Amino acid sequence: MKLGAFSISLAVKDINTSKTFYENLGFKLFAGDLEKNYVIMKNEDTLIGLFQGMFENNILTFNPGWDSNAATLNDFDDVREIQKELKSRGIKLQSEVKEDTKGPGSFVVLDPDGNAILIDQHVG
Repeated sequence: MKLGAFSISLAVKDINTSKTFYENLGFKLFAGDLEKNYVIMKNEDTLIGLFQGMFENNILTFNPGWDSNAATLNDFDDVREIQKELKSRGIKLQSEVKEDTKGPGSFVVLDPDGNAILIDQHVG
């Protein structure tokens, strides 16, 4: 199963303070919009999303179809294929992507400790 680019999405209290902190760790602004209270920070192949006021807990995120530069991959497992495989393994989903759709879509699963894992495909 190819899950795509990995990042962690952090729920932060102050987007500017967090952005400065991660810049001091060597991360650079990669994407996002400070005015919309989210930025994606990058250090080599490591991605950290900073999100203020969008969700309560941190989220592990995988982006099928993208590499760590958000470039579209030619060969990837569609989010619906991943969802179908996890369901066949008895994994309960918190939300689902409609299986009769194509292109972008996402679903959420919780690990045994309640950590949210977002499988979020942006490409078609």
